[in-house]
Amino acid sequence: MVIWKGIGKVIDSIAELMGRIGWLLVMYCMLFGVADVFFRYVLNSASQWIGASIQAAMVLIACMGGAYALKHNAFIKLDLFYANFSKRKKAACDIATSIFTFCFLGALIWKGIDAARLSIMLNQMTTTAIPIPIYPIKTIIPISAFVVLLVVIKQFFCDVKTLLGREKQIRESRA
Repeated sequence: MVIWKGIGKVIDSIAELMGRIGWLLVMYCMLFGVADVFFRYVLNSASQWIGASIQAAMVLIACMGGAYALKHNAFIKLDLFYANFSKRKKAACDIATSIFTFCFLGALIWKGIDAARLSIMLNQMTTTAIPIPIYPIKTIIPISAFVVLLVVIKQFFCDVKTLLGREKQIRESRA
């Protein structure tokens, strides 16, 4: 139990760190997006690298934001029925749908590793005037999917505890 709490804290810390990195990437996109427009339309001097770097940053935002959003339950759900369910029914629904999440993340990790390995092997770069390496971004995709998988596994075990009624037993034994 103590080991699981420690692992859960590590997973939460990693998700929080990824959220902060995502926040910095959003700021980067905003700052350099405005700068690119300024350079292009005011100074009549288009940038050759800002657009490609913003595209890469947007991919990284999606990667970094996934674990953070999942940890904070910030994904959009169809709450038409789910919102009125009891905690145990919500846990049962989450367990049932987690099968699809495991399959999706497994495929993303599996194929992401293949794509990253090929990109590293080919030393893949953007086709812009100033080549920017693509392989670091393709490498981060399966890594971030693995972190999301860790958050999903943590939530899955919390849902199992809720479904089995052990959540109440733990609270009562502490009181």
